[in-house]
Amino acid sequence: MEKALTKVGSLKASTFWVSKKAKEEISNISQDLSTFSSTVEEKAKWIFNKLKGKPVKSLPDLLREYNLPPGLFPQNITCYEFDELKAKLIVYMPHPSEICFKDSSVVRYSTRVKGTLSRGKLSGIEGVKTKVLVWVKVTSVSVESYKSDKVWFMAGVKKSRAKDAYEMPHDAIRVEEF
Repeated sequence: MEKALTKVGSLKASTFWVSKKAKEEISNISQDLSTFSSTVEEKAKWIFNKLKGKPVKSLPDLLREYNLPPGLFPQNITCYEFDELKAKLIVYMPHPSEICFKDSSVVRYSTRVKGTLSRGKLSGIEGVKTKVLVWVKVTSVSVESYKSDKVWFMAGVKKSRAKDAYEMPHDAIRVEEF
């Protein structure tokens, strides 16, 4: 009788372990499918807009049009969405990445960066950090006037940087985590 109870106990423990592993795998698969689904959806929107005849500007051209430096985002983005009515900009990256600009500033980007785009300003930013001794979330980026030679980053404190460091889009370096 004792041997039978021991076997039943070990069966329950192994069943629990298998069940736990199965749940983890299903969770990972559903997360992968969700990521794939959102990427496919974004590409489908882009293709649909192309077919409708809406010319899609490059992101640097859009930033230039709003008086922001065209190199503010990496060159190797996946795609972007811009809702002109709500002024919402979403930029998609293939992976978390960072750029070290020529003024020695370092900016890190999440796989999705969101913000509100207006003349000379990108505000309400989510998904961008900069290194100021430690990584600090960037909440807005602005240029005071068309002729200004400074870009202002708001990351806890307002910090100015040379605008010419952000004039050309750069390829970003892949990082493990945002």
